[in-house]
Amino acid sequence: MQLNNWYVITGAPSAGKTTLIKLLEEKGYQVVYEAARTYIDQEISKGKTIDQIRKDELLFQEIVLKMKIEIEKELPKEKVIFFERGIPDTEAYYKLHGRENDKFLEEAMKNCSYKKIFLLDFFDMDRDYARTETKEEQARIHNLLEESYKKLNAPVIKVPKVEVERERLDFVLSNL
Repeated sequence: MQLNNWYVITGAPSAGKTTLIKLLEEKGYQVVYEAARTYIDQEISKGKTIDQIRKDELLFQEIVLKMKIEIEKELPKEKVIFFERGIPDTEAYYKLHGRENDKFLEEAMKNCSYKKIFLLDFFDMDRDYARTETKEEQARIHNLLEESYKKLNAPVIKVPKVEVERERLDFVLSNL
């Protein structure tokens, strides 16, 4: 049962999530940027390298999951909010890195709720300071994300890959 008015923008690395979230924000919607990148930026500002931050990938994902849970606890359920990644993204990344069963994640998955999930098709991998995935992992993550979100009682809408950013924005807004 849907208990809030929240939407998730998700997809593999280089799917255009941040670009779309910024466009939604420009339209006046409340958005929540990706917790993983927020955490990475915080740690880099303390002098850590990306290798140090992601040395233990499962610990990194655990920290990010806890951040997501805390963020969601504080937000109004009645307000339209777009999230750049949601709690089920952690399940996909856990599976990518070999963790199949995690009680804390299972509980978080039971307690998360979104109105709709927009799964963005991805572009060629565009590496940056925070992306550590390979092209093969990019495709695997996309499939794992779809599996994880289908477990929720919310529609998963596939957003096609288009070169004009505004077309994606229009697609998402027309599917609210």
